[in-house]
Formats: sequence, C-alpha cells, structure tokens
Amino acid sequence: MTFTELMQNGELRDRYKKVKQFFFLKESAYDVTSICQLRCEGCYYFAGDKYKVKDVKDPERWRTFLQQERARGINYVNLAGAEPSLVPQVLDACFETISMGTVFTNGLKPIASEIGYRIHISVWGDSAGDPLYRPLASGKPGPQCLPQQLKNYKADSRVMFVYTFNENNVTQVDDVLRRIHDEGHKITFNVYSSTVGGTSPLNVGPSLDRIREKMIDAMERYPNTVVYSRYNAEVHTSSSSLRTQFGCPYPRAVEGDQANVGISRTFRSYRADFTHVRQCDCCIPDTDCMNCRHYAAGSAIVTHRLDLHTKSEEAFRGWLDYVDTYLAVWLLGYTKGANLY
Repeated sequence: MTFTELMQNGELRDRYKKVKQFFFLKESAYDVTSICQLRCEGCYYFAGDKYKVKDVKDPERWRTFLQQERARGINYVNLAGAEPSLVPQVLDACFETISMGTVFTNGLKPIASEIGYRIHISVWGDSAGDPLYRPLASGKPGPQCLPQQLKNYKADSRVMFVYTFNENNVTQVDDVLRRIHDEGHKITFNVYSSTVGGTSPLNVGPSLDRIREKMIDAMERYPNTVVYSRYNAEVHTSSSSLRTQFGCPYPRAVEGDQANVGISRTFRSYRADFTHVRQCDCCIPDTDCMNCRHYAAGSAIVTHRLDLHTKSEEAFRGWLDYVDTYLAVWLLGYTKGANLY
C-alpha cells in the first residue's frame, strides 16, 4: 500500500493527524546530578564513567545553559542522571527555562508540584524483588520502594510508573499492577537491556516470550491503568534488538550523511558538568546497542521508521499505536486513544 491509500481510511487518517501535531518536539537528555541513594543492579548511569564528573550545582548556570539549548532548538528535556529529585533547585531552573520534559526518578523523594514535567517513576519488582535489585548506595539492602513512591506521589497526575521487566521478575508485576491500579495511577513497561560488556543476572533471554504474554495480559486486565499497545509488546520482546529491527537514529549509532538529519543532528546526552561526547549521544549511553529494548530508545527508534510501516494497513496500525503510546507516556496531558492494531 501507499501512504496516500492509507490516508483514505478515516480512522487511520484521524489518528495520524492526532500524533502528527507533536512532530515538532526536539529533545535532548541531561544528567542533572551524579548522586543517588541507590545502586540498582545493572544501573545504566553507574555502568560507564558518566558519574566521574564535577556536577554543576548552580541553578543560574543551569538556567543559562538551557537557554542556550533552547536557542539550539531544543524544546523538550529528559532530566535524569543518578537521582534528579536530590537537586530541586536545578529542576526549578530547568522548568522555568524549558517547560516540556520528563524527570526520571526512583520516587523515594517527592518532586515539588510546581515542576510541571511528566515524572517517570521506576519500578523493578514487587516487595521481594525491589529491595533485591535496588540496594542502597552504602551496600545495605534496599527499601521496598513502591509504598514510599505511592505515598510521595498520591493522586499526582504527573506520574507514569515504569515497570522494567527482567529475566527474573516477570510474575512480580502482578502485585505491582494491582497496587498501582488501586491508587488510580498509570503504568507502562520497559525491558531491561544489558549494558556494554554487562553480565547482569537481569539480562533477558529465554523470558522474552513470557514477558510479551504478561504485557498483553496486563493490558487486557487493566485497560485503564496500563499505557501500552500490542505492537509495543511485540517489538520490545522480539529476539532482535530495536536497532536490528529498525536501525537507530541517535548520534551514537549513525555516521556520514545521516548524522546531519533529524534527531541525529540535534540530540545530545549531557553529563552533569555540561559535557557530551557524540559517541555517547544516546538516550541510554551505556546500553549495548545490539541488545537494546529500552522504552526510551524506542520512542525515537520505532517512530522514525514510518517508511517501514506503510507497506500494509496492519503495519501502519501498529505504528500509529506505538506513537500514540509514546506520546501518552512522555507528554503530560496527552490522552492515548484505543489501540488500532
């Protein structure tokens, strides 16, 4: 089929118009601190050398820096690092300068309600799994994070919980789903992706089929709680990485002429000292690209390949669901429609 033919279908045309409104978004990623209370198993931040910097802590310097980023065309910020909630004054400066974005947090400390970003709270398992996978920085056993997360962010519409499936926690999601549903929150899914040279026991392998089945089961049981689609489940649990399936547009992965097109030209992954290296300019710099199934990576990797999804109506429906899901997960106030695929 051709794109023109697909646009003859009113249902598909309307959904495409809905998501196309947000194609203006231009993002980059910023580590706002190198400090964290936890040392999670397989943590991407502490896998490389990103934390070996001297943090910029002055809010005014952050404000000036993001003004320069805004002048560069960036209108959406991903604020991560170790734990962003530990530097509230930096978050204030960021929000005052670029008002669209997401903060990635472990949820153990509340982020002020005045910070109008989407907030992604990471969940790694149930009451048994979370302390096991997330020890304290001191080396002591970690806390049960979910009760504290739910207390800190009770009735907070900014929040999107992110459950990261790994090789060992597939069934643990059931208790997490129930508790998040009961509190009226939303949840989406991630798949643990190994770090470069990493040998973490969390690395997925034989469990991919079970993860996919569990994702689909969760969508069916909690349709108003789970923000996901069947196509998301398929591509993120494929035996092939996202890069193998679709290529990758992040600067880290592209060379030559492609390096000056779209996100390949504009995306940067800044460390907490404002430095960046093109070889690390990726949403998850220390992930092994050939094992990447990360939800953040998919937001660019899958969506940028519209061309691969216009060969059939079924493929286009899957792509529309994926983009609709991505926008609902990342944009505060955006409402996902019914799955079309």
